[in-house]
Amino acid sequence: MYVIDLIYTASLDRIDDALEAHRAFLARQFEAGVFVAAGPKVPRDGGIILAVRIERDKMDEILASDPFAQQNLARYEVTEFRTTRLAAGLNLPIPA
Repeated sequence: MYVIDLIYTASLDRIDDALEAHRAFLARQFEAGVFVAAGPKVPRDGGIILAVRIERDKMDEILASDPFAQQNLARYEVTEFRTTRLAAGLNLPIPA
């Protein structure tokens, strides 16, 4: 599992201009089963994405295809961790 810390490197005006394309990117990854949670940080200086069931090199390729990355609007800090516990009722895939 990955925690992806998306950090804006451009003004919010520029972020807002690319937001529709970024949301379409997110939707594709949710549909593919790679992203399982995403949203803006508070304060709004970036966002957080949770991703599962993917190798790190493929994750890097996916992030490079984000319009925010392609337009140099954000950078990403990716932390991989092994999920060993989930809260009752939380249904996230745990790799073997």
